[in-house]
Amino acid sequence: MSVPGESSHFIMAPEIRIQELNRFKIEERNPRNAAVMMLFYPKEAHAHIALILRPEYEGVHSGQIALPGGKVETYDRSYTEAALRETQEEVGVIRNTVNVLKSLTKVYIPPSNFWVHPFLGYTENKPDFVLQKEEVAKVIEVPVSELLNDRNVTSQMLSTSYAKNIEVPSFELNGYVVWGATAMMLSELKMFIRTSIAL
Repeated sequence: MSVPGESSHFIMAPEIRIQELNRFKIEERNPRNAAVMMLFYPKEAHAHIALILRPEYEGVHSGQIALPGGKVETYDRSYTEAALRETQEEVGVIRNTVNVLKSLTKVYIPPSNFWVHPFLGYTENKPDFVLQKEEVAKVIEVPVSELLNDRNVTSQMLSTSYAKNIEVPSFELNGYVVWGATAMMLSELKMFIRTSIAL
């Protein structure tokens, strides 16, 4: 059954990804779980969200734009706790300074076989980011107004881990191309913010 979050994901999903998701039963692949944080904070009187640039390495997510987060470990008591722990480890945001507002719709990533559970949280003050160099090359501080600007939605011809030269819906944020699962989650976030503003 489709949920509203999934329909917002599909706006930013490559056609090949949608076909792939329709072709198999995800649970039969015994996916692992990961959790990420959509972290809002104030900067220069404007709301921002923190994205990260992954370093170049041998792997399917090399050099990509992502949300702070990672694999759920056995000692994590919940997906929320995993998202907070990973955010502190990767970008140095102390977990007890983050107010978690809600969870959004999980996203399946076929190349790495992960269910990713996104959470929306905020800090009262701009964090002092401290990067875990093995995992994070840079923090990209995106004004939320840029995410909401439809002129920043585009498409790119990209070669991915699973296909060559395919047209991929994407966001252009702070000069970076954001696509794949991160763009799908940001699409739901964008819809959530607009819906909340309209209420």
